[in-house]
Amino acid sequence: MVGNILIIITVIRSKSLRSPMYLFLAFLSVIDALYSTVVVPKMTLDILHEKATNSFQACMVQLFLEHLFGGAEVFLLIFMAYHCYIAICKPLYYLVIMKWHLCVLLLVASWIGGFMHSLVQLLFIVSLLFCGPNVIDNLFCDMYPLLELSCTDTYMVGILVVANGRVISTIIFLLLLISYGVILHSSKTQTLEGRQKTLSTCISHITVVVFFFVHPPIIVRFQKTESIN
Repeated sequence: MVGNILIIITVIRSKSLRSPMYLFLAFLSVIDALYSTVVVPKMTLDILHEKATNSFQACMVQLFLEHLFGGAEVFLLIFMAYHCYIAICKPLYYLVIMKWHLCVLLLVASWIGGFMHSLVQLLFIVSLLFCGPNVIDNLFCDMYPLLELSCTDTYMVGILVVANGRVISTIIFLLLLISYGVILHSSKTQTLEGRQKTLSTCISHITVVVFFFVHPPIIVRFQKTESIN
């Protein structure tokens, strides 16, 4: 949270950072900070009390916000890769393509994409019938623990959830790595200073992408923790 807030304040206060790259970076920090507030505070309280009770409505809100911010961050990473491609591979067209109205449009599109992804995930859950038990083996509401609570057949829903989440995330992750590989390959024709700048930019972007997609799942299990009423 401290790191994200410092990035946001620095971009807002510094007049020399008024460029699309820093705009995307600031919004990435905003989304990352909001995402942290959805899960971590409630999870921390549940760990301290060793028992958690949550209403079904609150569980759905947490599920919706979790996928909203996570989905928006994925789309923003895609747009940041596109911006990096334009800046490095088509530098003469950069000012023509990356105008401020396009940057704002891409930011709005990332939120819309995250909203649609979250809405689809939520519709999968609310369409199920829950008849007990109402305890999940998890510290926060997520798709797979909730599917285990349903007393209906969740085989097809589980496949759709995996397709909407894991499969799409894997495809996006691979496409991002390929796109940065193309950008690095195109830098061979640049000067030594240009190649070093391209390498440092792409490595930082790739590090963010890897940390986002390859992090271990935040699933802390001890007994049966989350009770939904």
